Amino acid sequence: MPGRRCPTLWMWLACAASWTVLTATATAQPPSSAPPRDGFERQRRELVDEAILGAGVNDARVVRSMLNTPRHEFVPANLRAQAYLDMALPIGESQTISSPFIVSYMTQSLDPQPTDTVLEIGTGSGYQAAVLSPLVKHVYTIEIVDSLGRRAERTLRRLGYDNVTVKVGDGFQGWPEHAPFDKIIVTCSPEDIPQPLIDQLRDGGLMVIPAGTRYQQTLYLLRKQGGQLKSEALRPTLFVPMTGAAEERRQQQPDPLRPQVVNGDFEQPPIRENFIPGWYYQRQLQWVSDNDSASEPRPDATQPDGRNHYVVLANTEPGRPAHLLQGFAIDGRHVRRVTVSCRARLEGVATGRTRDEAAMVALTFYDSQRRTLGNVWIGPLEGTQSWHQLSKQFAVPPQTTEAILRLGLFGATGKLALDDVRLEP
Repeated sequence: MPGRRCPTLWMWLACAASWTVLTATATAQPPSSAPPRDGFERQRRELVDEAILGAGVNDARVVRSMLNTPRHEFVPANLRAQAYLDMALPIGESQTISSPFIVSYMTQSLDPQPTDTVLEIGTGSGYQAAVLSPLVKHVYTIEIVDSLGRRAERTLRRLGYDNVTVKVGDGFQGWPEHAPFDKIIVTCSPEDIPQPLIDQLRDGGLMVIPAGTRYQQTLYLLRKQGGQLKSEALRPTLFVPMTGAAEERRQQQPDPLRPQVVNGDFEQPPIRENFIPGWYYQRQLQWVSDNDSASEPRPDATQPDGRNHYVVLANTEPGRPAHLLQGFAIDGRHVRRVTVSCRARLEGVATGRTRDEAAMVALTFYDSQRRTLGNVWIGPLEGTQSWHQLSKQFAVPPQTTEAILRLGLFGATGKLALDDVRLEP
């Protein structure tokens, strides 16, 4: 299928770190305006068709901007071959460029208008500002890391984004000289909404921001009305933390010596549209109760109050992902091994077009610069089996500072039910 260019297990695992896909199917078609002629037209079109339109982003202006924005100009030269995969990529200084889907989704949620003045917190590579540029009057963007801010400014100038102004500074404080802003978009996660940003948002304005603890965040749409904020939770997500004053105010810090799975029993109800709390980058899953007539009961796992929920990942098209992920801090200098376990039920699970497109429970380890240290997994899972226990112990690379647990059908077909997911150091 167009756009599904993750041919190996390693790339599936990397791509899964940033695929965030709505369950709705868009019916809109991309605008007919021609993208820039730079040798990447086909890749951008495939990306838009598959990861943007195919995932529910259907605002014609946003789609056109995604089609016309040269993402390869905003990633390191050695990663240009991956520029049009729907995945986050490292850009240095422990930062990343967000996946194209999440950029388009946040942009659409912001409802950008030609008369808007927008404040962006977290310039990073400059890609999000470039996507916003043709949609609004002016973008003011702040980056706390000097080298990234200066590089983004040079890139944006070179590419002719004349209505974007870059500042190096702490985004927690906003940019009061240019306030009030019609819209504010935040591409890094504070624990709480910074008050200066609330103050600098005009009445009637919108803010899109991920907020929460380091590895448990929710993407919110905030509307300011009568000086008060009304919030709408959009989906669980994972962004790099907002540093500076926001980090100094953070009350909850992850314990890298005691990593554990949040909501591994799936008893917390979805926040909306089947999005399971504690998990993010969810695709093609259902939250199921044992009370449902089609479910298979598990008497050994029943909750004291009689509730018993689990998730079912289902895919009928080889090569298409169905998964959910969760990140956590882990110190590889002290936690030398971890055991991953869960209960699983398989129904007609088969590998995809290659052996690499498989069902599995996987871990990916990262160092302090968010470079991949290795992938380990339980699997491939195949066939049809009733509920049974999966468990395996893995060595943790000593340079590890964080990891991502990935569950799903990474291009495989069939149905995979999972429950009681645990991680034990």
